Amino acid sequence: MTVDGQVISLVDVGLGNSAYLLDLGDGRALSVDPSLDLRATYRAAEARRLRIAYAAETHLHADFVSGARQLAADHNALILASAAGRRKFGHVGLADGDEVDLGGLTLQALATPGHTPEHVSYLVLDGSKEVGVFTGGSLIVGAAARTDLVHIHRTAEFARAQFRSLQRLAGLPDSTAVWPTHGAGSFCSAPPGAARVSTIGTEKTANALLAAPDEDAFVIGLLRSLGSYPAYFNRLAEVNRRGPDVLASPPVLAPLDSERVRRLISSGGYVVDVRPVADYAAQHIPESVSIPLRAQFATWLGWLVPPNVPIVIVRNPDQDPADIVWPALTIGYAITGELAGGVAAWRSSGGEVASTRLVGPATVDTRVVVDVRQASEVASGHLPGAELIELGRLTEAASGLPAGSATVMCGHGERAATGASLLERAGRTDVSILNEAGPEEWAVATGRALETDR
Repeated sequence: MTVDGQVISLVDVGLGNSAYLLDLGDGRALSVDPSLDLRATYRAAEARRLRIAYAAETHLHADFVSGARQLAADHNALILASAAGRRKFGHVGLADGDEVDLGGLTLQALATPGHTPEHVSYLVLDGSKEVGVFTGGSLIVGAAARTDLVHIHRTAEFARAQFRSLQRLAGLPDSTAVWPTHGAGSFCSAPPGAARVSTIGTEKTANALLAAPDEDAFVIGLLRSLGSYPAYFNRLAEVNRRGPDVLASPPVLAPLDSERVRRLISSGGYVVDVRPVADYAAQHIPESVSIPLRAQFATWLGWLVPPNVPIVIVRNPDQDPADIVWPALTIGYAITGELAGGVAAWRSSGGEVASTRLVGPATVDTRVVVDVRQASEVASGHLPGAELIELGRLTEAASGLPAGSATVMCGHGERAATGASLLERAGRTDVSILNEAGPEEWAVATGRALETDR
């Protein structure tokens, strides 16, 4: 049989990952690297009237909770995974070269350690022809995934293993499709770009790491690409090894009255305000954390809010609760509930509210500007004299900022709002948000040049 048109990419833009459905042509499907948020997977399967017969995992994921066990519960899917992963739940453990007959197609496990030590890729064979390979976090479009998530002191060792794995994959025919899990937007070290899939031939031509002249050059290049990553990455691999809990029903946002929210706050709970920046800035519960609801919501929730604390959501009525609770669960966070009636109900119950100034690019007070973008973004240009502190480090760095009013900025405004809320939680009282603008807009509005020296 042919697999042309039978591989369905399911992209999670927020986490920068792709899951896949391979239509096996007989009413069954193979799911590869599904997250716990299976809404897109189930929609795709239902549209093609497919039962998901197999769920294959390339590695123990650090950036999302696996949906494989949920697929086993919901579809009776057989879980396929590396035997070296020592998972604590029912699955078929595969070693290098092991094959699974999918009925017309064969799935062959290839040991490709590096991103993680137990990592496998899955080669799809049509007879003896190599059709495509699910590469997980080994070979990705334009790069290779990071090797510092398992143990910081073994980063270089795993990078050398990653080199050998990529060389092995490069030995496949040039026409072999490459279906990676990690892609643009992933903190597993994928470069920016629109392409989510590729071929071996394209990567041999365009992937600088794959073209490295030797192992040492590859290691240097890979390690130079490593940036920061969310704190929850350090926890989820073990969650996935033990086996995530199976959900008996879809999650919901439970309504909580203002008095219950006060008690949760007093016991260490966090209020997370997911409304748009302008709504948050106009009025919000003091010390709440602004994380505007968008594709990247889960990343910043897991990066900035401690695990295992009560979390109360403040949202607008037109914001879908499912788009809050599912992404949160996908990174291992359970939401306690939402403030019933929102900020209006909070005020009616006597609760205090705060506000934060919004400023435009022409009115930024440049005495203290806090740029919370990632280091890779800042390299392209920043305001002169700006404090360059990645958003994930801002809470710990807040006490070292100069005194006085501060304007927080990013590339567009959402992360700036989050940064401002963190500074307010840290006790800053004169904070403003550069809204709907970034450094380029500031340069145009003021006629001043950006700095690129840091």
